[in-house]
Amino acid sequence: MIHRRSALRALAALGPIAASLSRPARAQGAPPLHLVVPAPPGGPTDILARVLAEGAHPSLGRIVVVDNKPGAGGVIGSEAVARAAPDGNTIVLGHNQTHASNQWMMPNLPYDVLESFTPVARLGTVHHALVVGADSPSRSLAELIGRGRREELSYASSQAGSASHVISETLVRRTGMRAVHVPYRGAAPAATDTMTGVVDFYTATFPSVAPLVRDGKLRALAIGAPARLPDFPDIPTATEAGQPEPFVDAWFGLFAPAQTPAPVVERIAGAMLGVVQDPAMGEKLRNAGFTLAPQGPGEFAAFQKQEVARWREMVRLTGVKLEG
Repeated sequence: MIHRRSALRALAALGPIAASLSRPARAQGAPPLHLVVPAPPGGPTDILARVLAEGAHPSLGRIVVVDNKPGAGGVIGSEAVARAAPDGNTIVLGHNQTHASNQWMMPNLPYDVLESFTPVARLGTVHHALVVGADSPSRSLAELIGRGRREELSYASSQAGSASHVISETLVRRTGMRAVHVPYRGAAPAATDTMTGVVDFYTATFPSVAPLVRDGKLRALAIGAPARLPDFPDIPTATEAGQPEPFVDAWFGLFAPAQTPAPVVERIAGAMLGVVQDPAMGEKLRNAGFTLAPQGPGEFAAFQKQEVARWREMVRLTGVKLEG
């Protein structure tokens, strides 16, 4: 996940939007739309939700209330929506963990990522990058892999079961490296211990480590982007580094309870996609680290099925399991 301080700075940069969201809104006529965020305030999911809530209000003709329900890797908030009435009054802003990988990591997951929800819209993605400390002897991903075949390394993750965990472990298994997983509680301590050499590498959402890469405190060996980033032209893509498959994007999308009527889903999707496609709103989200990737209900449903299958294979390969 994105570094909390970076996320808060991005939220502050939203200016009038963030300020208006600090004031209570009052419903007029139509019941409010409850947008559940299965994460704490201040992170990337929360930032995206609050931009959506402000921007969708006019076209929906109803207020959108952001309801943070963090905990259990996003399970608490997602389950609440899975159990909600399919009346179009409750949706969840999910992501690749809540609505793909958790299905395979949690034997007791209290919902089915495909059967318990109706996909509404995909909104955006965030790239992952593999980083090492500035003093690391590994100058390229190939050198890191070679080193990991000769000696046992260690790698950080933002938390057990996160994309950063599964991506790194997939790389380790597929390349024959030896590396011990060191889970942290958040991106900041994981990045700090990578920077200081306590652990050897870390696969992070790039916005959470970009300032440290820019300042020369971390070195990015590969990024899971389709092309090199204009602001970081020296970072090779994962494809250029010879390892494209593990470096999947983190993605974010909206889900309603299963059996929500199609016209209701289409109306919500149209309003939310209108927000991310608005030039001003889209620029704010890009500045917060998102790559916009809008999809309507049908496209998003097909995409989610592909992602569920992809994460099933990655979890099978790595053997990552969580209590749930």
